[in-house]
Amino acid sequence: MKARALTIMATRGEDQEIVRQFASRDVDKGSVIEELQGLGNEESPCRIVPSFGWHPWFSHQILNDLGYSQSKTERPDATSHYKSVLSLSPDDEFIHSLPEPRPLSALLSQIREYLQKFPCALVGEIGIDRSFRLPMHWDSSSEAARTASLTPGSRDGRPLTPHRVLVDHQRAILKAQLNLAGEMGRPVSVHGVAAHGILLETLKETWKGYEKESSSKRERKRRSTTSAVHQDEDNICQSNAHRPESRIVEPKPYPPRICLHSYSGPRNVLEQYLNPAIPATIFFSFSCLVNFSARTEKALEVVKAVPKNRILIESDLHSAGERMDQLLEDAVRSVCEIKAWPLVEGVTQLGENWRHFVFGDERLDQLIRAI
Repeated sequence: MKARALTIMATRGEDQEIVRQFASRDVDKGSVIEELQGLGNEESPCRIVPSFGWHPWFSHQILNDLGYSQSKTERPDATSHYKSVLSLSPDDEFIHSLPEPRPLSALLSQIREYLQKFPCALVGEIGIDRSFRLPMHWDSSSEAARTASLTPGSRDGRPLTPHRVLVDHQRAILKAQLNLAGEMGRPVSVHGVAAHGILLETLKETWKGYEKESSSKRERKRRSTTSAVHQDEDNICQSNAHRPESRIVEPKPYPPRICLHSYSGPRNVLEQYLNPAIPATIFFSFSCLVNFSARTEKALEVVKAVPKNRILIESDLHSAGERMDQLLEDAVRSVCEIKAWPLVEGVTQLGENWRHFVFGDERLDQLIRAI
């Protein structure tokens, strides 16, 4: 394997612990960043950047208990829960094949614990998917055809049912995880299929009231309050002298950086994400499996429209190895071709963008704090 860093996404209950195990050797953020400076060195070890979250395909397995008291008697039972979050009223046989729903509060506690343990960890993969349908339950024939190498819980070739997870429930699970990412100051990887408008509106709800002022308004405000600003700066300097560390992350209800993974939305939605009033930094990731399998005009137009410092590439593959390496290389070459970048320049730019998304840009953070 040629890749020197892997950003591994958890999606459901069966793989949260697997991601934790892979990431256990890379707990110290400082050492990870130091080693990532030598990504081009094939002798350097591959490092793991873990990501913990609950994918919308499995959001029906989460019971939203945030509005309930600690008493379990007030929460709906499994049957009532699944009938309330799945479309087309599933029958009892199908419901009984589903796992016992997990409380959202317990999921958030687990993700918070993982984020505290792994300073580099992201939140993801999370999102909204209006097209996904639940697979049939396992029977004797599908059990016999299971792929041993796949993590339990995947579809693994099973036929699909007509049942979908209701969008309102998906939005609730997504928003709870976005809020946690904002609280912890972590970037997120977001999945959006057949839901580009709804996804954008859901994200907007998290940063409502935190929008940036336009430059003209900010300049007028700065000129009219110069003396107050200088007084604030003096107060900040005095208070920082008593702080154990100079960089304080203020919890917010929205993530600082958001990656729209394998982005398949239209250009007009992309342009809305680039609104300078949005306080989060939005990245757009592209993969060969989703975006470049067919060079459609839509895909070419979208990639061309993404600013050079907001574009990422990914394999979108469930396993690491030679195929993953090839998919990453093909994605890099595709982006460079579409953007008319020399290959070396493109590789350098994409590497910088990945570091910015995962670790943040300290220089940019300092500039924002100074304004």
